[in-house]
Amino acid sequence: MSMPRRTIARRAEVSGIGLHLGQHCRLAFVPAAVGAGIGFLRTDRTGAARLSADAAHAVLTERRTQIGTGADAIHTVEHVLASIAGLGIDDVTVELDASEPPIADGSAAPFVAALESAGIVEHGGEADVLTLRRCVRLFDGESRYEAYPADALEVDVTIAFPHRLIGTQSGRFTVTPATFARELAPARTFGFMHEVESLKARGLIQGASADNAVVLDDASVLTGPLRWPDEFLRHKALDVVGDLALAGRRVQARIVAHRPSHRGTVQLVRALLQHARQESRMLDADEIMKILPHRYPFLLVDRILEMEANTRIVGIKNCTINEPFFQGHFPGHPIMPGVLIVEAMAQVGGLLLMGSVENPEEKVVYFMSLDNVKFRRPVKPGDQIRFEIEMVQVRSKVCRMKGVAKVDGDVVAEAEMAAMVRER
Repeated sequence: MSMPRRTIARRAEVSGIGLHLGQHCRLAFVPAAVGAGIGFLRTDRTGAARLSADAAHAVLTERRTQIGTGADAIHTVEHVLASIAGLGIDDVTVELDASEPPIADGSAAPFVAALESAGIVEHGGEADVLTLRRCVRLFDGESRYEAYPADALEVDVTIAFPHRLIGTQSGRFTVTPATFARELAPARTFGFMHEVESLKARGLIQGASADNAVVLDDASVLTGPLRWPDEFLRHKALDVVGDLALAGRRVQARIVAHRPSHRGTVQLVRALLQHARQESRMLDADEIMKILPHRYPFLLVDRILEMEANTRIVGIKNCTINEPFFQGHFPGHPIMPGVLIVEAMAQVGGLLLMGSVENPEEKVVYFMSLDNVKFRRPVKPGDQIRFEIEMVQVRSKVCRMKGVAKVDGDVVAEAEMAAMVRER
């Protein structure tokens, strides 16, 4: 099921000291354009570029999740990312005037409150989703992960600490905006008194205090009552949600994490992305033009999001006001001609067919028939069309396909097509 992309309606800020580096930071959540994804921007660094929150930019570090390297790096981003991902926000820029977000009370609740106060809105296009077709397993030291196909994000976490108030705890949480805000976001980070000196000697927890962490000695909690008896477990689940955001898309999977760590979860994300690359192939415009003979203005496919050989393909077309057909088709009330919607659908289908043949640059796809063509609603400037094509039958070099075109999840057109592959 498709889901609309979401951002925030207006700017929201959170200020305070960072946990590990101990610097004061003013953080602002800022609306971002459709497709921008989650990104960080250091406003204290002249000329700094927006840094995407993805696994490619993640650095394997101790006790925290880091994006980028050197002076432009951003440290301890897991609670901020958890808040954004937990609330189902796809496009937002996080501006900071220091290298580490505020730790606030040690939980994600202050960030959730800021984002909710800014207003979470749908703003066009469909959310990118990472799904699984088989189990993915990963081991990293004491951390063990298994990821299974699921219809929603579920985190099944087990922790084990040699402390009488923690011990071994397990819990399973289905993550929705409501359940995340209620059951995970308020869970605070925690630490042990016997680790304080060694961590500070390594340059960590410079901003830690009884106000922003649950602190335990050998027998008890020193910083007041827990918010739940299993607050420790819930916070680890929160961290997992935050690190999964580095997939750069919404994760729909059941994640079983035994003694998770930031390092381990980042590596799990990389394994999930590798799985997705193996299961589905993405093509940009340059790669599409290597396969299809069409060129602008008759190349009507901008990008392929998913492709499974001989099975299924998903492509998109962004309809801008500058499209030549809008200039003369219903002037004053521009809509995309239905025949061009079908042509775009056929081009996506052609890519699916060409993806299963050898030497596609030497072949061409000819369409033989169209059946059961239906137009459901007009396509206007600014719309993003998502084409979903499934292979129905393949016989030698001839195939039958069924396709639908959607805008914001609503079907705008559908058709059944037959095509064949010939030598150029």
